[in-house]
Amino acid sequence: MCLSDQIVIKSEDATCRFVPHKIALPDMETLVVDHPLVAHKLTTLRDVRTDSPTFRRLADELVTLLAYEATRDVRVADVTVQTPVAPAHGVRMAKPYPLVVPILRAGLGMLDGMTRLLPTAEVGFLGMIRDEETLLAETYATRLPDDLSGRQCYVLDPMLATGGTLAAAVQFLFDRGAVDVTAICLLAAPEGLAYMDKVFANSGRPIRLVTAAVDDQLNDSGYIVPGLGDAGDRLYGVV
Repeated sequence: MCLSDQIVIKSEDATCRFVPHKIALPDMETLVVDHPLVAHKLTTLRDVRTDSPTFRRLADELVTLLAYEATRDVRVADVTVQTPVAPAHGVRMAKPYPLVVPILRAGLGMLDGMTRLLPTAEVGFLGMIRDEETLLAETYATRLPDDLSGRQCYVLDPMLATGGTLAAAVQFLFDRGAVDVTAICLLAAPEGLAYMDKVFANSGRPIRLVTAAVDDQLNDSGYIVPGLGDAGDRLYGVV
């Protein structure tokens, strides 16, 4: 079965151009956020003429829109507050607070957009790099609590291409005790989705992915097509 045959899009209204829809995979929940503002910002990010300052600003804005959907299951606790008129029942963020983990370096460009929506979240860092020959992920830096027991984690990585880097990052968090991981990506490839689903098949752990779009495929170099190029280079320049 080819990868495109494995991906089934579900939406409530097929006549609407912009409808958030889930991709049916056996073991990983994936949400594609179809929205006019998301599509508008993503289109400008794709444009080769977009300079780095504009790219950074739009990526920041786009992440906040994606984070709104990604945090629908964030843990909250019931509270009662006193309004000027009467008591009111509501919720507040539950402890332990969520942990936001950008994957260096490109994931840093998504951090402000995420913490703008979740200002009480704690932030950890995970440095991973893809070997361009083997396409495998290697860890070169970590700044995370040793014990993540009971924590909800949000991983930030602009591109889900082959899936190797994101899968290694998610496994790293699970190995430290995280119980719930959501990844936020600007773009995803079908191959990356299939790889993630395969790696975590029957894991019994909640894994979700929220993205602005699923593109056509990967090219021979492991880049998403049509994609937007190298996100790190587009954000910070070639160094």
